[in-house]
Amino acid sequence: MQERFRSVLQQICQEHPDLKFEFQYRFWETDFLRFYNSQVNYNITKSSNSLDTTIYKGKKSYKFGLYDPDEKKLRQTIQESIPLLDHLPEDPDFVDLEDNLEMYPETDKINNIVHFPIEKKIDILNRIANAVSVFGFKIYGTFICNYETSYIVNSNGINKKSQNSPVMLELKAVSDKNMVTVLETYGSEDPDAFNVDAFISSLTLKLKNAQQEVIDVEPGNYEVILAPRCIGEFINYLLGSMSASSLDHKMSYFEDKIDKQVFPSIITLVDDPHYPGIINFDYNYDGHIYKKLTLIDKGIFRNFFVNNYFANKLGMKKNGNAGACIVLETGDKTLEQMISGVKKGLYISSLHYMNFINYKETSITGLTRDGTFLIEDGKLTRVVNNLRFTERLARILENIVEIENESYTIPLSENYDEFSINTNRMPHVKVTGFQISSSTKTI
Repeated sequence: MQERFRSVLQQICQEHPDLKFEFQYRFWETDFLRFYNSQVNYNITKSSNSLDTTIYKGKKSYKFGLYDPDEKKLRQTIQESIPLLDHLPEDPDFVDLEDNLEMYPETDKINNIVHFPIEKKIDILNRIANAVSVFGFKIYGTFICNYETSYIVNSNGINKKSQNSPVMLELKAVSDKNMVTVLETYGSEDPDAFNVDAFISSLTLKLKNAQQEVIDVEPGNYEVILAPRCIGEFINYLLGSMSASSLDHKMSYFEDKIDKQVFPSIITLVDDPHYPGIINFDYNYDGHIYKKLTLIDKGIFRNFFVNNYFANKLGMKKNGNAGACIVLETGDKTLEQMISGVKKGLYISSLHYMNFINYKETSITGLTRDGTFLIEDGKLTRVVNNLRFTERLARILENIVEIENESYTIPLSENYDEFSINTNRMPHVKVTGFQISSSTKTI
């Protein structure tokens, strides 16, 4: 069915030499399990079949979407849409559609919805729930498996297929005693990579630290250890400034910074869609092949994300990268060494409710969450109430002084409609002068 419809899309492109078409055809399935108070709350299995179509006539374009498309419905909608093009304004900066024909071999990936049936998920969650109950905690969160097949077809000969089947477990353990929370996550496409014992061991270590006294700390500048999830989220917020779109709108922090030293030389950041252990992608949304791209090379800013449209508009070399596979290269310190070197500071596990204050200056505010700990004389000593911070993303990276010698896969998800899952790969980092603006006085 999907392959036949793919052929229909190619045929339509050939039937209209005076127009250009761009099709994104997607078949998506999910098995979404939510658990609450150490019990399964509900499990949803659903699928969707969608098509996004853009028709171009010269510099004019019209876009529409169809759910559960078939050939008859598509052809009818195209015929209704074509007359509208003459009444639409031109985009003076549009030149042409993506024309990168380079392809990866088409392979069928394992469907992790099948590999992780609900019985297996429940068994894993029961093991975790039993382990945390010893410490007086219960578990809450989601265990998600997706399976997606995507086709990109356009009038310039693009005809590409890719598949993804990500798994994501996001688990919060909550104390029965005082509502202290800690977070543990897992994400991958490799069904054999999930080591449940290692997951429980990591979570248990956090639970032991979470048994300690809960305190407030005063506002001020702190030396902090940022967990992989935290530095990953800060970097994800900064990625917008690395897009050619942001540069075009004069909103990029990295304007006029190509090949200039912007961060310490210990920082190297890449977008690598085939890095081991993360969710892999073959193409960007336009169909350009997705390859490794260095963004920061030993502190020097090297590249923007440049798609076909902005490559033509700005005269830049396109690369097709999408920032969905970000890797911060490791350093030379163990986590124990990093913590032991802190006289008085904070270990920050997770972030929440971040918002920009000034996008171009990279100023943000947000909250800590799910496990912030006071470090005293090189040891985690007490639990700290959630804190508000006000910082500049660029300043955070400028103040990184140590990077862990190990990295971790961190899953990210947008849980809206046909939600997507991607991952980054991050180590712990030590940052000086991190600005805490206030305590929420709540855990």
